[in-house]
Amino acid sequence: MKIIEVEIVSTSTVKPSSPTPSHLRFHQLSFIDQLCGHTYNPSVLFYPPKPENEKISVVEISKTLKQSLSGVLSWYYPLAGRLKDNSFVDCNDEGIPYVEARVNCNISDIIQNSILHQLHKFVPLDLSGKVDLLLGVQLSIFNCGGIAIGSCISHKIGDGLSALMFTKFWAAMVRVDEDGKSKMLMPHFVSSTVFPPRNMSLLGQGVDIPTKNLVSRRFVIDCSKLEAYREKYAESQKLENPQMRLPSRLEALSALICSRFIAATKGPNAEKRRYAIAHAFNLRPRMDPPLLENSFGNISRTIIQHLDLTSCCGDDSTTYSHIVKQMRDLMSRGKQQEFVKNLQKGIDQTSNFFKEHAEEFANGELVSFNFTSLCRFPLYEDFGWGKPSWVSTNPLPYKNLIVFADNESGDGIQAYIVFEEQDMARFESDKEFRSFLSPPIESN
Repeated sequence: MKIIEVEIVSTSTVKPSSPTPSHLRFHQLSFIDQLCGHTYNPSVLFYPPKPENEKISVVEISKTLKQSLSGVLSWYYPLAGRLKDNSFVDCNDEGIPYVEARVNCNISDIIQNSILHQLHKFVPLDLSGKVDLLLGVQLSIFNCGGIAIGSCISHKIGDGLSALMFTKFWAAMVRVDEDGKSKMLMPHFVSSTVFPPRNMSLLGQGVDIPTKNLVSRRFVIDCSKLEAYREKYAESQKLENPQMRLPSRLEALSALICSRFIAATKGPNAEKRRYAIAHAFNLRPRMDPPLLENSFGNISRTIIQHLDLTSCCGDDSTTYSHIVKQMRDLMSRGKQQEFVKNLQKGIDQTSNFFKEHAEEFANGELVSFNFTSLCRFPLYEDFGWGKPSWVSTNPLPYKNLIVFADNESGDGIQAYIVFEEQDMARFESDKEFRSFLSPPIESN
């Protein structure tokens, strides 16, 4: 596909519709906020053009978005403030950048031939987080009349679920009447209470993960094929454990990607490789007592452990079986609750793991698979002119990052995968992995 040209036609600042009260002026970062980098969680919602008799002018769309956004920022007031070091947000109501842009193609060109490395053109901020802004919004208009609404929230102040919660709230502000607005779930800013901030100088420096020679791919997994694979696996395990339940979709797909990566990248140096599995999980329901689902902040964290493949003997089916069992152990409620208790004490086992094995990660002897799932979260939000035909997240350039999200029809799972170029070439050529795909393969 040709290079997409996105021309900025206007830039303005949207501020909260009402001033932030003085007692809320300073938003304290939590311990997990402090651990997170100041990168952005990007999301782009693509809406196809409306029929002639239903068309809304771009001027009217933009006016509606800006007015509603101003109202939303009165509730999500930290997003209109400015980040101060790694300590707090000054909720000074300075506002957020709102950009309008024109795109030199039709929206169908994007949806049918999406190229991940160009999706950053649909959000207004550099995803590496080089400014103190916490939110940016961009409205992009295509030649055909379709639009894209792109937003990016800093990971320093909120996790992926918080970003989705913000979009859901904003879409509802556009759609519902005044009575409906009074029933909306308002954000709760409690993260620094349940995870009090720490003196980060005592924790030392983080570990740099290589970001060179990385490529991103978007694969769509056929759910019917994955379901058949889950059942086949469960049947094969009945003799060993008649009471064993089916692996979840998340467990099955994660284990599939790990096992096919390991099989596809075998080589002279592969025998020296060891592996680890890491999964981000939502801490809200794991707290005691559980937090409200509309609790805003970094209230999720990645849990990690070594992957023990010493007894697999190089057999692919045995490797898959071992990974499923260890994935299940990693995601067990007991292990997650213990992890949460340590976090509340200021102990982050994941950071400690990466520091302890920093040299092995740097020279490639230890490879981690880093999973995040947005499946079953509300991605396809209706701003009043129908649901988007596609919602895309542009994965950060983080080695071996895998992000799952449902597709619009619900019959497939999108897997956004970031591997080193050489590893990706081998992985995406693996015949067994390709047999699970709904075509086409999309790349950057």
